[in-house]
Amino acid sequence: MNIPERYVYLDFHIDTNRINAKGHLTSMNILERWFEDDVIYLEMSEVAQNEAANSGSPVRTEKAYNYIASETLAGTPDELKIIKKIRDILFPNGVNSINERNDVEIVFNAWKYGQILITDDGGSRRQPSGILGNREKLAALNIQVMRDHEAVELVSEKIRKRDERTKKIATRMNKPLPDWFGMDLDILDSLMESRGKT
Repeated sequence: MNIPERYVYLDFHIDTNRINAKGHLTSMNILERWFEDDVIYLEMSEVAQNEAANSGSPVRTEKAYNYIASETLAGTPDELKIIKKIRDILFPNGVNSINERNDVEIVFNAWKYGQILITDDGGSRRQPSGILGNREKLAALNIQVMRDHEAVELVSEKIRKRDERTKKIATRMNKPLPDWFGMDLDILDSLMESRGKT
């Protein structure tokens, strides 16, 4: 029995609207810190990266290109079927713009690479539908989508379980705790405290 590693086996794709170029999104700041510390994995689809890079903001472009980008590469019959199903869920009246086509590709990439999509698209009074407004239908295709604060809650729970397991194993084996032990939830607390002061 080995001491668990720091990585908690959660991989995320981030949507264009979560690029967090100015660092004002507290939950994204937390997720980015966990990514830097190898707790989770974050990447973007190439289409989301291009959307962010073409926004006219140099800071946003630089931030987008810091992520590894996945390619759509939808060529198999199963992949083409999934794209059609996603399109029908998100846009039952048809895709009418490049942005809508991009949304389909962004969701498809999360499915293709088995990652959770973090977005702020839809599921609100102003935009009841969108990606988040269709999360149950997308879940039926094995596509998980959530807001960034929901991702923080999910990762926090995984960290707690990892730390409990780590402590038990270290005690049983009479080994020292790893140097990262206890740090990941401390990061969460300190970032949330700084948010309260602003």
